Amino acid sequence: MRRRVVVTGLGLVTPVGNNVEETWAALVAGRSGAARIARFDPSALDVTFACEVKDFDGLAYIEKKEARRYDLFLQYGLAAAQMAVDSAGLGGGFPRPERCGVLLGSGIGGMQTFEDQARIFIEQGPSRVSPFFVPMFIPDIAAGIAAIRFGLTGPNYCTVSACASSAHAVGQACRLIQDGDADLMLAGGSEAAVTPLTVAGFAAMRALSTRNDDPKTASRPFDRDRDGFVIGEGAGVVILEGLDHAEARGATILGEVAGFGMSADAYHITQPAPDGRGAQLAMRNCLADGHIAPEDIAYVNAHGTSTPHGDVAETRAVKAVFGDDQARRLVMGSTKSMTGHLLGATGSLEFAICTLVIQRGIIPPTINVFHQDPECDLDCAPNKALERTVDVALSNSFGFGGHNVSLAVKRFIA
Repeated sequence: MRRRVVVTGLGLVTPVGNNVEETWAALVAGRSGAARIARFDPSALDVTFACEVKDFDGLAYIEKKEARRYDLFLQYGLAAAQMAVDSAGLGGGFPRPERCGVLLGSGIGGMQTFEDQARIFIEQGPSRVSPFFVPMFIPDIAAGIAAIRFGLTGPNYCTVSACASSAHAVGQACRLIQDGDADLMLAGGSEAAVTPLTVAGFAAMRALSTRNDDPKTASRPFDRDRDGFVIGEGAGVVILEGLDHAEARGATILGEVAGFGMSADAYHITQPAPDGRGAQLAMRNCLADGHIAPEDIAYVNAHGTSTPHGDVAETRAVKAVFGDDQARRLVMGSTKSMTGHLLGATGSLEFAICTLVIQRGIIPPTINVFHQDPECDLDCAPNKALERTVDVALSNSFGFGGHNVSLAVKRFIA
């Protein structure tokens, strides 16, 4: 019999809150995290707004000497990891650390560090490049530093699959536990790509919303007038454990990983196939992996980025997988309407949100639905949270390059 894997800890740093409770309260209230970029002057850019993390105090989690050389993506990841560890009751240490590992994904890694050091190289010459440039830029450093911090010597690596990175991390961490390679995994991802070059790059490919005059209503998943995503940043980390391991240490169980599915579009570098065939396969694989009947899914946290092609393709995919009747019974919402798109960190954030939905019986709204697109006609909890019992929830994450992941989490029953 396959080993059951449960969720015992959550840690979040997001554009709408610097911990789990702040984030949850903002989501339920329908508050947007979008605003004019404050970290640098965006005046020269075509897009001047983003969903930035606000009032983050890295020194609450990281020593001052370290914080000076740690890229923000690493600071966010370590903060979320510490929160998850504390919420799982592991602040005093881990049982058998050789059986505990870390799997943290990032789509881009230390982009601000890269930009800063590239500028120094060009303006001041190679001798002025920091010796910390390479280790603080590479995406895997968050997993490495987290392992050092907590003394975990089990499996340790980084997944890089664009916007599916942290969803892959959660799914693969689950598999490591199921396969007996670990008893416990810190899993998730972090991203801090609100930088001049990244924003300029996404704007150049016309992926971003251009509503500079109204940032808070710019992310409009499933709305007729959506015009692109809003870039966000932050981190989401979860603690996954084998059920036997969690019960042996008396852990509080928040939910159970119900299924994990992957696929590739094999279609286009940025656009999904119009029928969402890659998304269909990921969802079907997830349901098959967990022996989940389509009618058991009450909530889908959609990838839902507010792009013209993506939202339609995902809606078509959900209808194809669940059938029209069940698709219209479930809620398919997008919390990216509030958080923006955290790129490589989005999958673990939304897996955590699904876990909270199951625990608390509330589905966050999809805000900024002013005129719902007739081709995106499923119930997205438009503009207002719903009170609803959800026993099984599905989280979709799709990345440039055609990487697709679906994760299912369910209410834990002993």
